[in-house]
Amino acid sequence: MMSDAIKEFPKQFLYDPEIENAGAFRGGNIAVVVGMGGSHLAADLLKIRDPFISLIIHEDFGLPSLSDEKLQECLIILNSYSGNTEETIDAYEKAHEFRLSTLVISSGGRLLERAKENKTPFIRLPHLNIQPRMAIGLFLRALLHAVKRDDLMNETAALVESLKKLDQEYEARKLFERIKKRVPIIYASSRNRGVAYNWKIKFNETAKIPAFYNVVPELDHNEMTGFDSTPETVKLSENFYFLFLKDANDDVRVQKRMSVLNTMYRQRGLRGEMLEIDSSAGVFHGIFSSLLLADHAALKLAEFYGVDPENVPIVEEFKKMVL
Repeated sequence: MMSDAIKEFPKQFLYDPEIENAGAFRGGNIAVVVGMGGSHLAADLLKIRDPFISLIIHEDFGLPSLSDEKLQECLIILNSYSGNTEETIDAYEKAHEFRLSTLVISSGGRLLERAKENKTPFIRLPHLNIQPRMAIGLFLRALLHAVKRDDLMNETAALVESLKKLDQEYEARKLFERIKKRVPIIYASSRNRGVAYNWKIKFNETAKIPAFYNVVPELDHNEMTGFDSTPETVKLSENFYFLFLKDANDDVRVQKRMSVLNTMYRQRGLRGEMLEIDSSAGVFHGIFSSLLLADHAALKLAEFYGVDPENVPIVEEFKKMVL
């Protein structure tokens, strides 16, 4: 059940990943993480914690548009929780064809079968019967092990206790009451883009509702003009609810722009609020406490709308139709 997955989430940071076929593991100067949906979210969050890490995220078929010479410097990390993601398998085949340094991270499926067949190094994720978006702790630990960041492995291990102490039920209930029957739009700094994107995904996949995101300051130059409503357009905006994810670690000018924009939206009759990403106990703690709040709120929305919070039938229908 989704409620159990949320409750048990902190335990994922106990996971101790191991590389199988380790004798063939070569590493690389640049990590290229290939993954779709929930399978690349951990890489997004790692770039928040360490913006200087040499890491490229690829969400497509094949490999990123890099020269052959540059690709030879890369470690291609193929992320797929199910192991059956078409785009990721395609990227694996390309990496294998070009004899690139490759590592598979998966719980099973065709991707893990191909890794075994070709003696490709792989990390087998525990199969917890959860959706990929809920396996982000496992993916993060596996990724940190792959790129040899023992310092961050130790840091994430501490999340087991710090996240377990959170009590977000009341806050999530109040947030749910404010956003029910509305379409969330999540705003964050460019630095926290990955957090905003994760919030959006949780509303999309768990609550089965439209949700969107954007980043400050870029949206101040374009998107906000779409909400400068006139009598003729006001009805287009009245069902949106704006969530500003404010972080004290953000540039003070970005923080000011969020506060000013929130005020301007309210003056125009738009609904929204500021939600703090509290990183006082560490960047990862701030990220995951924010995302767990999103999980709780999205689950309450799913219950309110009477939808299955776990499975994503439209995705499965789509996959069958494109085969």
